[in-house]
Amino acid sequence: MRIAIIGGGPGGLYAAALLKRLDPTRDITVWERNAPDDTFGFGVVLSDETLGGIEHADPVVYTALRQEFVRWDDIDIVHRGTKQTSGGHGFAALGRKRLLQILHDRCGALGVELRFRTEAPAVDTLAATYDLVVAADGVHSTTRAAYAATFRPRITAHRCRYIWLAADFAFDAFRFEIAETEHGVMQLHGYPYARPSPDHHPSTRPSGPHHQLGASTVIVEMREEVWRAAGFDELTESESIARCAKIFAEALGGRPLRSNNSAWTTFRTVVNARWHHGNVVLLGDAAHTAHFSIGSGTKLAVEDALALAACLEEQPTVEQALRAYEEERKPVVASTQRAARASLEWFEELSHHLDQPPRRFAFNLLTRSRRVTHDNLRLRDPSFTESVEREFGCPPGTPPMFTPFRLRGLTLRNRVVVSPMDMYSAVDGVPGDFHLVHLGARALGGAGLVMTEMVCVSPEGRITPGCAGLYDGRQAAAWKRIVDFVHAQSPGTAIGVQLGHSGRKGSTQLMWEGMDEPLPDGNWPLVAASPLPYKPGSQVPRELSRAQLTDVREQFVSSAERAARAGFDVLELHCAHGYLLSGFLSPLTNHRTDAYGGTLERRLRFPLEVFDAVRAVWPAERPMTVRISATDWADGGTTAEDAVEIARAFAAHGADAIDVSTGQVVAEERPEFGRSYQTPYADRIRHEVGVPVIAVGAISSWDDVNSLILAGRTDLCALARPHLYDPHWTLHAAAEQGYAGPGAVWPAPYRAGSRRPRTGRTDAPKPRLSL
Repeated sequence: MRIAIIGGGPGGLYAAALLKRLDPTRDITVWERNAPDDTFGFGVVLSDETLGGIEHADPVVYTALRQEFVRWDDIDIVHRGTKQTSGGHGFAALGRKRLLQILHDRCGALGVELRFRTEAPAVDTLAATYDLVVAADGVHSTTRAAYAATFRPRITAHRCRYIWLAADFAFDAFRFEIAETEHGVMQLHGYPYARPSPDHHPSTRPSGPHHQLGASTVIVEMREEVWRAAGFDELTESESIARCAKIFAEALGGRPLRSNNSAWTTFRTVVNARWHHGNVVLLGDAAHTAHFSIGSGTKLAVEDALALAACLEEQPTVEQALRAYEEERKPVVASTQRAARASLEWFEELSHHLDQPPRRFAFNLLTRSRRVTHDNLRLRDPSFTESVEREFGCPPGTPPMFTPFRLRGLTLRNRVVVSPMDMYSAVDGVPGDFHLVHLGARALGGAGLVMTEMVCVSPEGRITPGCAGLYDGRQAAAWKRIVDFVHAQSPGTAIGVQLGHSGRKGSTQLMWEGMDEPLPDGNWPLVAASPLPYKPGSQVPRELSRAQLTDVREQFVSSAERAARAGFDVLELHCAHGYLLSGFLSPLTNHRTDAYGGTLERRLRFPLEVFDAVRAVWPAERPMTVRISATDWADGGTTAEDAVEIARAFAAHGADAIDVSTGQVVAEERPEFGRSYQTPYADRIRHEVGVPVIAVGAISSWDDVNSLILAGRTDLCALARPHLYDPHWTLHAAAEQGYAGPGAVWPAPYRAGSRRPRTGRTDAPKPRLSL
């Protein structure tokens, strides 16, 4: 088998070594345009998981790496003159140049042909003359560009500039340092990659060569506008390096920084729809990139090489092997990219977090990617985590999720919300026994606040024939029965109503019959901000006239008055997910030319009129919240910046909290799903507007809730599917954490179940199995 590898970086070299080791008869050639000693960047970080894979696949390479690694456990976070240290993290790093030397030696010993200072032949030529072509040609891959129609790359540029430098001494921890300058916020990411020489002592003056004092990677990063304001766009390389060393002089101990053809650049996330074309396959940065703040580039490339080599061994043909490789690696890489994106966006929005107390700021930074969580950090460094909890105000032994939270005149006993979930089980808008059991069970399950589904303000405002309403007396009486049950049987649990109008998304089938599909018969006419159907085949709504706007507003008011008499503790106005009020907010669904369309200020006008009218009749001591879609996930739609202004407007009109969801506004949306994927929008609104927020969206564990609350990214967490899976989710979360207190009160009839039942005997004598 003849194999061509384009690119002599760590991924390409390691793939060559593995493929040759597994089958010495393979004829493998690596093309590298640079000289053997040329390299860009300085240190490389690998995880213990990756190292374990290397040890299993090639003990020779692992042994050589192990002798070079610098290991450390601590992360130092320096902000406003205070250093917070968290331990137990476990890192291993070495110099990139040394890594390449090890891989060069291994390839040479195995008989791989390495062609340095040589451009690879055209990929079409290689594909015609070799059995397999591995494109490890980096983020600017010419192979990816040549087959762009097949790979379908999507390259996203981000908002920060960064430069990759080195310092000739070894940090004693992974160090994050924040500099607040007259031009804006800058940050340093630093870690050691070479140890001090054995004869070096800490008292040695910092003037010796770097091989004596060790070495560290130093990355300086800042927003584009800060970079320009500071004049970096007009400085030479040497001037930039000197300026960075001066800004971070304390972290560097007055030492200089050095470069290696270093230049300011903007990070680009690379995603490919496909990774192989015929016998050509992408590997490493050619296939994907993930932000350096989670230290993943070389790690991912090495893991790609391991998977590719394994699949070629396991599958009978190259085509099957490449398909298996792609199927194996794409989900792993997608998960890493989600974490990396969360991390890079956190640093892009770093200025929002600067005023947090020191320990909480450090916790926020450590958990930014969602890979490190509250529970995970408690295992790694319990004393640090406990100090963050004390600073937050957690009583001893109380997880953050079980601390109380006040909204206007209402105090919630914990931070868990049962998210509104349409049940499509009402008859003529009247909630029945199903709703009593459904909402009553979740109230007994311990959540601080239980929300109804979207309750419609008119028959025409229903989504489906099974949607509940509050537009007549029978419905109001049925809701009062449910509210009274919650208050009587689950004292301390609040219950809220979400009022809404379906707009152009109404008159559809029940979710399990055909979500968003028109009714086969019995349709009712729809109204909306503009006469735009939700999707092809949907009913075209009528554009609301001025008189009809007034009618709809009064429908909301009448429903709110009934909700108040029914005894609901909270009222939420549904301005999300493409329903009527949301349809006014989005430029994709509001094409009006009157005073209710055009600019964001005018698009806000009708939703604010409804809010004001409802707030006027809703009891003054009871809180009102607003649910919004913070992005439409579609070009030309609502942006994160728009969401901040929408939240600011509702807060100014008296909203007590903003429930921050996303999407479902247009059918052609492209959401970026992932764990807690909507929480960055809530985080931004909380910090820019200063209003309490409710975070939603794939928050599935109590560990997620604790992490988000303690980091200050949200005030409350709303969970939907977990409460369908387990009505007693909150009480079970308390039991699993060993918590018993006012934040999670078991109903008296259920107290015997407050500990997990045993599934079998574990204390029985063990049988003797040997002499």
